[in-house]
Amino acid sequence: MAADMDSTPKKLQLQSEVGLVGGVSLIAGVMIGSGIFMSPQTVLLNVDSPGASLLIWACCGVLSMLASLSYAELGTVICESGGEYIYIMRTSGNLMAFIFAFTSVIVVRPTSLTGVALSFAQNAVVPFYDCPPPVLVVKSVAAVGILLLTIVNCLNVRCSMAIMVFSMVAKVLALGIIVIGGVILLVQGNTANFQNTFEGTNTSISAIGIALYQCLWSYDGWNNLNYVTEELKQPQVMNIDSCHTKHFGDDEDNK
Repeated sequence: MAADMDSTPKKLQLQSEVGLVGGVSLIAGVMIGSGIFMSPQTVLLNVDSPGASLLIWACCGVLSMLASLSYAELGTVICESGGEYIYIMRTSGNLMAFIFAFTSVIVVRPTSLTGVALSFAQNAVVPFYDCPPPVLVVKSVAAVGILLLTIVNCLNVRCSMAIMVFSMVAKVLALGIIVIGGVILLVQGNTANFQNTFEGTNTSISAIGIALYQCLWSYDGWNNLNYVTEELKQPQVMNIDSCHTKHFGDDEDNK
């Protein structure tokens, strides 16, 4: 009996090393990225009024909050890493999950990562040039940044979480400085932009669509924690056993 028990294959399981601080940093650190520093001017240029711009930001924030609450519930019901892939596979089958994974790996993720990396590289090399930096230098720095982060994430989860926490703190401080500066200007009476705040609003579908896309891109990242659900120390509120068995249909039903 003992020999049979020892020979029983064990299920491969990821190490649970991501705690509360790491989880919060993973979400906040990704959400507070290049988008929030690049998108506001694009949104304002498209809708042509501060009031409409703030309204679009608020609507996208509410939408992201509702979606993140839904994902929090999904993360407690399906305690498997993979995010959207595993949820689509459980609800719509393997084919739809494969299509999502294929488009995400080939198109969505690379293009998004390229934009973020180029934005980082552009801001990183600008202080070293009095004129616009060479395109080759920007692309090289972006490629090196992607390569370094990939190596760090492959080598050690704790190290990648430490870098994520550090970057989150730095970005929160940067946003805090911007917010405090804006509040100081408001207190000093600089409220000209809030007079007739909706005047001249561009209500065309294309302008509003681009503004919504830019805002949602800035909010993107609220779903990242569900990609590493199995690496969380306490991913659920319910009982652990029920977490592993409560799916949208068990394996027999899926067959």
